[in-house]
Amino acid sequence: MGKLAVCPGSFDPITNGHLDIITRGAKVFGEVYVCVLNNSSKKPLFSVEERCELIRKVTKHIPNVVIESYGGLLIDYALEKKASAILRGLRAVSDFEYEMQITSMNRVLEENIETFFMMTHNKYSFLSSSIVKEAAKYGGNISELVPEEVEKALKMKFNHLYYI
Repeated sequence: MGKLAVCPGSFDPITNGHLDIITRGAKVFGEVYVCVLNNSSKKPLFSVEERCELIRKVTKHIPNVVIESYGGLLIDYALEKKASAILRGLRAVSDFEYEMQITSMNRVLEENIETFFMMTHNKYSFLSSSIVKEAAKYGGNISELVPEEVEKALKMKFNHLYYI
């Protein structure tokens, strides 16, 4: 323990799969900084501020988790925080190739920060923010996929107020 890890993502929105990785990572590392990145290749449903607030609400019971956002390179954020590790979740083999590319680039930029991959719980192996948003958009039951606060926020975004 004692080591600081950065757990990056767009978290648009945070899912139970993300929360699984954050919770388990907080048991391994002394501090986990959840870094909400503004991915320019994605068109987010929630603003960075809304995403940070949702993550704060659903992780408030984990004392060694800090929520922040960053607009630059992840590796610069990790260096700024003096992190020794980057924590990434993997759902399936299909995630690995993409994650390997990112990890390789990060190693070129800073070889002293290690990347740790953690497999998500099997029940979340199919889960992505995109799938959750699609189901929520059409009023699908997402109660087992996201924390209650996130479910309410999604219903408000999609004007499914009658579900609340």
